Amino acid sequence: MNEKKRLITFVVPAYNEENNIRRFHEETNKATLSLNNYTCEFVFIDDGSNDSTWRVIKEISDLDLTVKGLRLSRNFGKEMALTAGIIELTKFSDAVIFMDADLQHPPSLIPKLIQQWELGFQIVTTQRKSIRYSIWREMGSNLFFFMLNRFSKLSIQHKATDFRLLDRKVLEILQTFPERNRFFRGIIDWMGFKKTSITFDAPDRITGKSTFAFNNLFNLAINSFTSFSLMPLRITGYLGLAVTTASSLLFIYMVISHLVLGLTPFTKLAYFVVFNTLLFGIVLAALGLIALYIGNIHTEVSGRPLYIVQERVGFVENNLL
Repeated sequence: MNEKKRLITFVVPAYNEENNIRRFHEETNKATLSLNNYTCEFVFIDDGSNDSTWRVIKEISDLDLTVKGLRLSRNFGKEMALTAGIIELTKFSDAVIFMDADLQHPPSLIPKLIQQWELGFQIVTTQRKSIRYSIWREMGSNLFFFMLNRFSKLSIQHKATDFRLLDRKVLEILQTFPERNRFFRGIIDWMGFKKTSITFDAPDRITGKSTFAFNNLFNLAINSFTSFSLMPLRITGYLGLAVTTASSLLFIYMVISHLVLGLTPFTKLAYFVVFNTLLFGIVLAALGLIALYIGNIHTEVSGRPLYIVQERVGFVENNLL
């Protein structure tokens, strides 16, 4: 009697990747040819592309029954595209592998990910050894990981990627998360479970350029800090205490200088204006940080859908969660 094959699902977010989708599909199929004990399927998520990405996904799905596609009504961002992928997964997936469509996540690593999963690891992550980024993005990335690891309860690998395998048990828990401001890598690391990692050299993009612009990276960093760390609010409190202490000491110095030493190097009005400005700046900074947290709370309780699917292809209704 033949043993039932286990199902591996590739969840692939894509935004304006019309020139990469076909090659990604071909390369990934080649990489999985040796996986005789597994059946593989694809879930492509078109995250509101304004090129022909969706048309290409539909054409591939017409030729390959293992290919499914979701077209979101607009660009919801990569974190929401990944969320759509896991929520729409079939109930029969034994594991899921997140990958980018630009081939900077090498399909040749797939057998290694599955091998580690077979050894009992429920989460298999990947970490870039090197990639060609601008010096500013590299500095920003280093600062981001340092701050998040230093001032939150998370411990995230430097240069970790979204290219990772999750066991079915992890998926079931992940599908219950209701939050809207998501940082997938942070959530997965926060969950725990038995985890290991594989390092790789990231190749250059085959065609096109990265659509993950500076504002996307900045927003991701802000969401990460407000989701996993209270340190920004604590820093504001520390600054307020420091300014209050310094202004108190300076006030004492002014009084002693004026009454005891007879010195008046600056007028009282000058001191008042300077320190009033400093205190006003601290208050504004505190209000801005508090507004970020309140904004996140508002987003979480507003009750809007996490994403909107405009069109599906390749899905069978009774296989949907």
